[in-house]
Amino acid sequence: MSQTNTSTRPASTRPVWDPLVRIGHWTLVIAFFTAYLSGDDLFNIHKWAGYVVAGYVLVRIVWGVIGTRHARFTDFVRGPGAVLGYLRSLFSGKAKDYAGHNPAGGAMVIALLFSLLVTTSAGMALYAVEDNAGPLAGIVTEETFAPLASAFGEEGEHGGHEESGAEELLEGVHKAFVYITLALVGLHLAGVVASSLAHKENLARAMVTGRKQVHEEA
Repeated sequence: MSQTNTSTRPASTRPVWDPLVRIGHWTLVIAFFTAYLSGDDLFNIHKWAGYVVAGYVLVRIVWGVIGTRHARFTDFVRGPGAVLGYLRSLFSGKAKDYAGHNPAGGAMVIALLFSLLVTTSAGMALYAVEDNAGPLAGIVTEETFAPLASAFGEEGEHGGHEESGAEELLEGVHKAFVYITLALVGLHLAGVVASSLAHKENLARAMVTGRKQVHEEA
């Protein structure tokens, strides 16, 4: 009779990802691709989706300092040697399992946060320069970026209409980092698949449930 009182959770799993990390992760995915697909044609949607991305990036940076154990940067940020070592072991089939992010995954978190921070910052700066609107209005002006635009040779005519050098520079940075982010997302997905196969665990599902397999701590 006592055997019928078993837990509904698998005994081989443990909680790793807290709700802020999990909900934020999927919110970020939706918001980024909403902003990407809406573009200039649906500017209000693009703008507000971008604000969501920027907001979560800032929250995640703070949470990386004060958050739960496996959310903190100190838990998963490691040097280039550790990242390369993990990748080599992954391809050789001898990769060490980690409770939280592995070294390569940790590097990807930092790369994505940086790329998204530059993408959204450039977008909001462009909005401020073009329309004197948005959270950076009155803080960032054309004169702020004029010397940098001049140094990069941005002359200010683009697409058949007059555009300041600062606008052209910010638009270029914004678009460049959108595509850098897309490339990083592709690498991230490849890494998730590779690590899932190597450790025989569905890491995408773990980011939904917050639970991962129990294993020896890294």
